[in-house]
Parts: sequence; C-alpha cells; structure tokens
Amino acid sequence: MDSQAQKTIFKVERKGDKLLLHLSGVWKLGCGIPDIDAIESSTDGKATVKGITFETSKISGWDSGLMTFLIKVLNYCQANGLDFDQASLPDNLDRLLKLSQAVPEKEGLGGHEGRGNLFHRAGIASIHHFGEFKASVSFVGECFLSALGLLRGRRPFRWRDFFLVMQEVGVDALPIVSLISFLVGLIISFLGAVVLLRFGAEVYVSYLIGYGMLREMGALMTGIIMAGRTGAAFAAQIGSMKVSEEIDALRTMGISPIDFIVLPRMLALFLMMPLLAIYADIVGIFSGMLISKSLLDIAYPIFLNGMLEAVALPDFFLGVIKGVVFGVIVAISGCLKGMRCGNSADSVGLAATSAVVTGITCIIIANAVIDWIAAVYGI
Repeated sequence: MDSQAQKTIFKVERKGDKLLLHLSGVWKLGCGIPDIDAIESSTDGKATVKGITFETSKISGWDSGLMTFLIKVLNYCQANGLDFDQASLPDNLDRLLKLSQAVPEKEGLGGHEGRGNLFHRAGIASIHHFGEFKASVSFVGECFLSALGLLRGRRPFRWRDFFLVMQEVGVDALPIVSLISFLVGLIISFLGAVVLLRFGAEVYVSYLIGYGMLREMGALMTGIIMAGRTGAAFAAQIGSMKVSEEIDALRTMGISPIDFIVLPRMLALFLMMPLLAIYADIVGIFSGMLISKSLLDIAYPIFLNGMLEAVALPDFFLGVIKGVVFGVIVAISGCLKGMRCGNSADSVGLAATSAVVTGITCIIIANAVIDWIAAVYGI
C-alpha cells in the first residue's frame, strides 16, 4: 500500500470565496490530528472568505479523530460567522456530525461556573442554598400534611412496610447502639473517677453518669449512630428508587411517594428512637456501674441511690424528648436527600453522604437548642 495512504494529510486551498480543505490518508487518533492553524491563517483578516468546504474522497480510514477535527472546524466557523459546507462531507460523516450537534452542551459542564469574583460566587452560593432551603421546607410541609392525613384516616398506609422498617431501625440497630452506649458509659465513668479521686469525691461519680447519660449522651450518641446508619440507608434506598425511575412510576400511577415511601420510615423512627435512647441510657449506666465497682469499689446499691439523688424524672423525659426530635431529624434528612438525588449512579453515594452530614449537623444544633430551652425554664 502507498505510504502516503498511511499518513494524515491536510491541505488548504482557496477556491473563490471559500476555503477547500483536502483531507486524505488515515485520520485516526493514533496518527495524530492536525491543528486548524492553517485555516485560521487563511481566514484571518480576509473578509472575502465566506465559508469552508471539504474534499474527502481520498480518505482511506478514519475514526473519532476525524470527527474531533471536523467539530473543531465547525466551532471555528460558528465563532467567526463562516459557512460550514456540511453537505460536502460523506453521508456517514454528515449524519455523525448532525448527531453530535443534536443535543446542546449542558450549562455548567465546562468547569467555568463559580470562577467569578467573590461577590459573584457568594451570590451563586446564596441562590443555591436558598433553593435548598425552600425545597427542605416544602418537603417538611408535605410530610406533616401526610402524617396529618393519616391521623384523620384519609391517607392509605402500608402497615406491612411500617413494621418492616421498625424492625430495621429498631431491633437491627440494637447491637451497634449497645456497643457505643457501653463504651460511652465506660469513658464517662472512667474520666469522672479519675477527676473526682483527686478531690476525694469519688462517691459522686454516679451523679455524673446518671446526669450525663439521661440528659445528653444517651439520646445524642443514639441520634448520631442512627444518622450514620439509618439516615444513609434511607437516602441510598430512595435514591436508588429514583435512579431506576420507581419514584416517577409511583407518581404516574397517582401514588404519592411521601405517603408510600417517606411516611412509614418517618413514623418508624419517630417511635423507635425514644426507645433506643432509653435502652442506650440503661446500657451506659450499667457500664458506669461496672467501672465504679472495679475502680472505686462503690457497691451497686450505693451507686443507684446516689444517682437517684441527683437525677429526677425531668432529666429522663428530656432525654426521651431529644430522642423523638432526633428521630424525626434523621428520617427527614435521609428521605429528603434520597428524594432529591440525581439520576446518575454516583449521585446515590453523594445523597447518602449528604444525609449523614445534614443529619448529624441538625442533631447537634437541635440538642443545643433543647438544652438552652431547658436551662431557660429550669428543667
């Protein structure tokens, strides 16, 4: 075979008010694709050039490299107001080129978004976060109306799914809640014993454990655990349903995704989180008793009597209320991120990560607000 046929050959010829591009040889990526500098130099400052046409009869082979070259020439013609004679191309190239231009490039994919000055970036971020806030408020309102409709008996409810979710967020979560609560109780009692021994007040370690677990650590650690475990699971499950268009199918059949998917999960966590918080309190106090007995030789009855002197029912109920609030937060954050998941596979992972971050952040804020309200009212 002729050696010239194995090369990428590109020549520019002036033909009237147009440039004729002679393309011959092999136009493949491995052979190297020429730049369009020759075209630019031939049209620069020459108003008589009106367009570009092609001669491709001597092309012996091509792949996407030729398409890349043609798209560069097309973009150059569009930018400079030149006529691009697409009809001079072979039919297969003409169809591929039309197909490449059929769907316009999506805005924001060029990597230039957010490169403006500080005020521009701040404005874009503000608009984005305001939109997220509006979507969140709207979602919470839909969940509230759905729950209200269920109480009035006007909304269908799948009790089988509800009990299944209760098992997943309740019984199945006991091992990890037990482990974390046991370790937290050990840590609190150990640190309290080390500090109180310096002042000869080791008998008051039961105050610290009871007060800390019932009011703070029991519900807080359970909420964080459930945000990482259940909130991420909700986001991934619902996100996968959205990617596979199951959410759209429900809407097409006239079924509300809020009633069918979100409400069972929200009610399950609403009921199970306080119970898990109480269980975490019991496990944490038990581990604290073990440390007190082993390090300080405090008998179990003395430990319990001392704890009851410092801890009252309001402390217990405050932890239960936190559990209820944290359960609603975890359910809403997980379901919200799942419902707002994108349509690609990687968006499911991003939704799960965002659900965990949002849930933990909102739990910490809600905990601070509840403690502030309790302090104001002397609880």
